[in-house]
Amino acid sequence: MSGIDRPILIHYGSFEATFLKRMCHRYGAPPQDSAAAKAIASSINLLSIIYAQVYFPTYSNGLKEIARFLGFEWTNPSSSGLQSVVWRHEWEASGDPVVREKLIAYNADDCAALNVVVHTLRRIFQPEFSATKSLGSELEIVHEESLGKNIPTKWPAFKSPLPDLEHINRAARWNYQRDRVFVRSGVTKKKKKPIRKATSSKLIETPQKVSLLVAPTSCPECGDQEGIKGRLLSRTVHDLVFGRDSVKRRFVKYIAQTYRCRSCGHEYGLHEPHFHGYKWGLNVRAYFIYHIVGLQVPQLTMRHSLNKLFGFNLTSVTLHDFKVVASKLYLGTKKKILERIVNGTLVHADETRANIKGHQAYVWVLTNMREAVYILAESREGEIIQCLLRDFHGVLVSDFYTGYSAIACPQQKCLVHLMRDLNAEILDNPFDEEMKSIVVGFADLLRPIVDTIDRRGLKRYFLRKHLVEVDRFYRFLGTSDFSSEAAVKCKKRFEKNRDTLFTFLSYDGVPWNNNNAEHAIKAFAGLRDVVSGSTTKAGLNDYLTLLSVAQTCKYRGLDFLDFLRSGETDMDAFARCRRDTEHRKEFRPARVRSSPRSWEQT
Repeated sequence: MSGIDRPILIHYGSFEATFLKRMCHRYGAPPQDSAAAKAIASSINLLSIIYAQVYFPTYSNGLKEIARFLGFEWTNPSSSGLQSVVWRHEWEASGDPVVREKLIAYNADDCAALNVVVHTLRRIFQPEFSATKSLGSELEIVHEESLGKNIPTKWPAFKSPLPDLEHINRAARWNYQRDRVFVRSGVTKKKKKPIRKATSSKLIETPQKVSLLVAPTSCPECGDQEGIKGRLLSRTVHDLVFGRDSVKRRFVKYIAQTYRCRSCGHEYGLHEPHFHGYKWGLNVRAYFIYHIVGLQVPQLTMRHSLNKLFGFNLTSVTLHDFKVVASKLYLGTKKKILERIVNGTLVHADETRANIKGHQAYVWVLTNMREAVYILAESREGEIIQCLLRDFHGVLVSDFYTGYSAIACPQQKCLVHLMRDLNAEILDNPFDEEMKSIVVGFADLLRPIVDTIDRRGLKRYFLRKHLVEVDRFYRFLGTSDFSSEAAVKCKKRFEKNRDTLFTFLSYDGVPWNNNNAEHAIKAFAGLRDVVSGSTTKAGLNDYLTLLSVAQTCKYRGLDFLDFLRSGETDMDAFARCRRDTEHRKEFRPARVRSSPRSWEQT
């Protein structure tokens, strides 16, 4: 190297630099003015330049993969790092010059391959270099700043070369099924509320409002209706008053008359949701929970919004307490939702990842057509879902995760998942006619079933006629002798899952896809993006409890904000109260205005 002006040592990886430093420490470094010392001091690790800067279309950043992609080939096709170690031991043991020459040729090829990579990087970083040097074929180079946003999504748009598959996919949309299919299956559609006409009367703003809280007519513990008047409780809090078209800040004084049961001595009429908020009223807390869970607004954004719009002085600690108290209040509601789902006849199940302070966890969702519940788990083990559904005897709708297979109940696998997998196979194997024949046969089988569901709903009486077509499709698979790998694999999958692919044809009200659970998973996915792994395990459990209540309200057609404001924890009681209120409004007699004076007196 002494004959080279400013020698630079170029190596790939940190092995050479570490080895040379160890040699200098063990045997002494070369003189500082020598070419060797200058080369070691100015050494360049080429891998550090490539890493996170240049992405070659290879499976790794190994020198051999990159160099082979660039067109370089080693003299000995079996050359590798492991083989070089074997050659070294053979030469040390036998002294065979042939083995020695293989080892020297391998190292020389490594240097030549490194030279090819160096010249390629110069062409990338120095365009003028490629103009003066002829280095073979031109590379296709794409600069990162020229690429648009490529945000991965779990729910990409479905496209298929087969029109039947696209027609089937459109019929699996969540809103489409609820608005059209389940109406025909016997589920009544919610009536639209009549639009109120705006009145010209002005609301008189008052600096303070008094609200009287009505105590229960009987003891909630024993049911005895004879109670003795107890304490008269009152509390003035910062609260929000909801008008017909407005939300205003007010100082509200809540007054509650308590009673003590003669039989059991239990004191009732305390109205815990109203008196356990310190200086903040129930409507403020409900408004906050509705936004962070129902609308998925970040807590910091809600703190700025509440303080700016209503003049509050809320802190992050206070808002965190709002969430914790609300979660404890509705924990019993979540347990009742889970019990009703497990004791029902239909369950949709799915799972997704969660992030707890950088640690991976999983969230399981169980839903039916009226309720949804979220369960946090540390892993994706099948024992978790098996424990949750050990007493379930209805039909389980899920994807093809093997953890569901051990649950002892009839199961329906999501045919949309299967359809997407089959569509991906024919896109990956466009010239495989055997694979295409299976997919076309499955599409011909499923499309008339979907059309029947669209016309008649999910009723066994109208769907069982398609069992003959299912048997015909499986006879086609059994008598066909496929040779392509993709077709054989697809055939085995159909035969393995035969008892779980068309279960819905033999039951009433069982969907053929798992979009109901996926819709619930999307709700958590939006919340997960807002939280972004910043919450603890307890905090995420609080979110899941409130999200279970929010999604159940959505499935049942109830207003989540109204449910939070009511202070009620029993969703059935709240629904009955809403129906009774709407019934009274519908049959309320109209007022007759006889004269201006009598109207004012009224």
